[in-house]
Amino acid sequence: MKNSQKKPLVGPVSWISISLMVIILTGCASVGPNFVPPKTSVSTDWNAHLKGGLKAQEVDPRTLAAWWTTLDDSVLSRLIERALSGNLDLKKAGARIREARSRRGIAKADRFPTLDASGSVVRSRGSEETGSGNTGSLYAAGIDAAWELDIFGGVRRSVEAAEADLGATEEGLRDTLVSLLAEVALNYIEVRTFQARLTVAEANLAAQSETYQLTLWRFEAGLSDKLAVEQAQFNLENTRSQIPTLRTGSEQAKNRIAVLLGEQPGIVHKELKQYKPVPITPLEVTVGVPADVMRRRPDVRKAERELAGQTARIGVATADLYPKFKLNGSIGLEAFSFGNLLSWGSRTLSGSSGISWRIFDAGAIRQNIEVQSALQEQYLIAYEAAVLGVLEEVENALVAYAEEQNRRQSLTETTRAAQRAVEIAQYKYQTGLADFSNVLDAQRSLLSFQDQLAQSEGTIASNLVRLYKALGGGWTSLAPEETK
Repeated sequence: MKNSQKKPLVGPVSWISISLMVIILTGCASVGPNFVPPKTSVSTDWNAHLKGGLKAQEVDPRTLAAWWTTLDDSVLSRLIERALSGNLDLKKAGARIREARSRRGIAKADRFPTLDASGSVVRSRGSEETGSGNTGSLYAAGIDAAWELDIFGGVRRSVEAAEADLGATEEGLRDTLVSLLAEVALNYIEVRTFQARLTVAEANLAAQSETYQLTLWRFEAGLSDKLAVEQAQFNLENTRSQIPTLRTGSEQAKNRIAVLLGEQPGIVHKELKQYKPVPITPLEVTVGVPADVMRRRPDVRKAERELAGQTARIGVATADLYPKFKLNGSIGLEAFSFGNLLSWGSRTLSGSSGISWRIFDAGAIRQNIEVQSALQEQYLIAYEAAVLGVLEEVENALVAYAEEQNRRQSLTETTRAAQRAVEIAQYKYQTGLADFSNVLDAQRSLLSFQDQLAQSEGTIASNLVRLYKALGGGWTSLAPEETK
């Protein structure tokens, strides 16, 4: 009896056969479609006519990674660095990456068997009426193992999906970074634009105040009528009324910058209080070709990874059509006394294999496959839409950047002419050769043109930022270890 207890339940030949079967079966191809990156044809060149310093040459990766340095503004560069370390959306995107990595780990864990350890002590006493009435103990300890063989690749497909989800999440962080850097720069340029417009308004206010005092003096001296005084006053007050709106816009832009940096509103006010001109754009900007932008844009790359993940989920759903194979085994020790628990004779061993196959579910599995296939089609359409959206964004940015420079040139000439017109109108009014309405119209026109010119300077810088954003610039500034 003792010799028979020492014989293993499964012989060496049986274990070898099972191992070979597992290796062969688990090496089978996974069910469901394999992902093939979508091929989207794009033009070899931009539709917009490149002018205003735009060049179709290959973009320097270092310039694109830190595009804000082309504006040569030390304050902006400092703000960008603070945004990289403090922005809350960026931190949230980093947490999403950690979540996606853990979900990938969960999916990978399904490829391996599970082991459960257990132990127990049972103390019992028999009935004196029906038995001996003795009291006894049973000590037990063991390890149970279970493994579902991934014969048809359902688990492998789920790992593929998790890998793709992780890639999409990483691209989402990069897309967040591209938008963040652009938003910081755009709001900074807006602050400088408001400061320039305030300078214009205050200078005109001072000039119009002098004009008002002149008309008032002439009226008191009997050299002009009351109408000129009233006209000078409402022109003066109209200019004064624009200043609060400009200050409000400046304060809002500063508060927005603070929030983008992950700080409380008001933190950056002191740093941005001193007036600085709108950053000057470089003479030349290289934009590359459409195909380069498609490979670079994080949102397009994210859409491609999402499509890959959904393609893998079709395989996960398809695997439910096939049988599932499981292996179970346990090794344990059982004894009536704790001292004998570790003896050779107290060992136990069991093993089993099983198969389960759902043969009827009213079509639920096939409907799920249809659901996943329809979702894949939606992700494909989303990818194609992302490509078209990128092309539209870049084309619009190219046109806007070039054409605004033409507008600035015209506004520059217009402002010079308006300044000369004010001087001539004031001279004629003071010498009695013209009435005050000419001065009034000239001053109003000058203020309008100067304000438009200040806005145009800011718009050019903002359009350059939008162009770099459209080109996918900035996300490579994030250190590789920060995305892992």
